[in-house]
Amino acid sequence: MADEPNRLSGDVILRLSNIEASYGPVQAIRGISLEVREGSIVTVLGANGAGKTTILKTISGIIDPQKGGIWFDGDEIARRDPDWVVRRGISHVPEGREVFPMLTVLDNLLMGAYTRRDRDAVQADIDRMCGYFPILAERRHQEAGQLSGGQQQMLAIARALMSRPRLLLLDEPSLGLSPKLVGEIFAIIRRVNAEEGTTMLLVEQNAKTALATADFGYVLEVGRIVMEDTCERLMEKEDIKEFYLGIKADAVRGERRWKRKKQWR
Repeated sequence: MADEPNRLSGDVILRLSNIEASYGPVQAIRGISLEVREGSIVTVLGANGAGKTTILKTISGIIDPQKGGIWFDGDEIARRDPDWVVRRGISHVPEGREVFPMLTVLDNLLMGAYTRRDRDAVQADIDRMCGYFPILAERRHQEAGQLSGGQQQMLAIARALMSRPRLLLLDEPSLGLSPKLVGEIFAIIRRVNAEEGTTMLLVEQNAKTALATADFGYVLEVGRIVMEDTCERLMEKEDIKEFYLGIKADAVRGERRWKRKKQWR
């Protein structure tokens, strides 16, 4: 569409078609279909247990879907090993960060580049990550387990970027962080997207921050997508305002009346 941001008009780099996945007898996602365009940031919103994390795990190869297909840059990647998926150009920042606590910050970054053999370029990328996250440069010889939660989240993102992914999967990067740190981390996410052109699929409960960051969004309820649109339009929908942004229905109706009055003037 003509009024869409330019990065929503790029080629589709990731496509999920009718994906279903379960944990034992419990079906987590049901018929999920979505698209991510190259260079964009796409977010998936939903409550705890809606199936958001499962979507990312099926893309990265941690979980095999029972049904459906996943295509990345035109190639079928469903049911591939996680190592193969990383080498293909997809990195996953898991929920809860999951850094290697006994390894130093530097060694964690090197672990992110384990698929690479270009040592000079790896060192240049370490310097680049320290530019995005200056605290990592200060703590590079410190064990990752001694970092604060926010610093560990920065390290987890930097570690994932060390593989030079074309697609970065982000699972709840705001989880457990102060509003100040959330603002810092999402500013860096936007910067990496703008400067590196890295495509991102973002799973978040913090709907306000996610919608302000991403270009396009999907809303997930009980394993199914119930709504999709540009983030700008999603933020105007009454259900999103009430259930995800904390704006009461009467406040939404009052805002509508105010906008109509303004138009009549």
